[in-house]
Amino acid sequence: FSQSVVQAAVNEVTCNKVSIRSAAKKYNLDRSTLQRYVKRSGGKAASVRKCSMIFSVDEENALKQYITTSSKLFYGLTKQKARKLAFEYAQFKEKDIPSSWQNNKMAGEDWLKGFRRRQGSISLRSPESTSLARAMAFNQHNVSELFVKLKELYTRNNVPAQRVWNLDETGVNTVQNGGKVLCKTGSKQVRGVNVTMCCCINALGHCLPPAYIFPRVNFKSHMLKGAPSGSLGLANSSGWMKDTLFPTVLQHFISHMNVSCANPGILTMDNHSSHLSIMYIELARKSGLSILTFPPHCSHRLQPLDVCVFGPFKRFYGSFCD
Repeated sequence: FSQSVVQAAVNEVTCNKVSIRSAAKKYNLDRSTLQRYVKRSGGKAASVRKCSMIFSVDEENALKQYITTSSKLFYGLTKQKARKLAFEYAQFKEKDIPSSWQNNKMAGEDWLKGFRRRQGSISLRSPESTSLARAMAFNQHNVSELFVKLKELYTRNNVPAQRVWNLDETGVNTVQNGGKVLCKTGSKQVRGVNVTMCCCINALGHCLPPAYIFPRVNFKSHMLKGAPSGSLGLANSSGWMKDTLFPTVLQHFISHMNVSCANPGILTMDNHSSHLSIMYIELARKSGLSILTFPPHCSHRLQPLDVCVFGPFKRFYGSFCD
């Protein structure tokens, strides 16, 4: 909008006593913007001060480049840190800055809003908690090594898609997070128990009967009521996968895979500590199953079940429970 339009709207409010809402609607202005200009004028029909940019276009582009590079290096700046950076940059460039910047030792919130609006590609996001090991391990070398080894297995065994399998576990809670609900003051919601579900799919998208690990000392057959036909039920006091249970889980899947030394297969999975057992290595070797593990701390990008299966499954599971 032009300064003449703002000037006319301010005069409409201060001289003609028109409400800010009506004047903003009449002149097609944002109500809060007009309110700010009216406040600056002190309630009098004065000239509207034009808001000038602190930085030039090139300098704002340099700030944008620094902010985006920092986020890619896992050092994303918060709003407050970005405002402090702008203040220090303005001092370094010897800019004429408002007194509020000097008092607070940072740029104003209105500057940051305008900066994001002018740049367009700077947004505010809640970062995902990522360990340094995970951030550093997912790199070109590790991923390339994985696919080189996978290609060698394909070439050596001539394995069709229906005998290329992927295995992974996920936790399923018996109580869903349905958001906030209205209830009596002081009421508490009951927390559910976590059950580990171990799934196995092949490259064609076919799935085998899953294995469940219940947080119990002893497994009872009634725990599998309503589970897919052929599912395996196990028990562990913590409800998580253990190295003593994994050979039983692997044997369960091998019995459904239709693999043998004459018809070899490939199984991809992460190298979690519960999977590192000499028992499952010997079991896979005798069954004609070649095991390829993902590089450490890379399953969030390379594990097919993690990337594209478990997320939709939990959404549909939650909707069904609701």
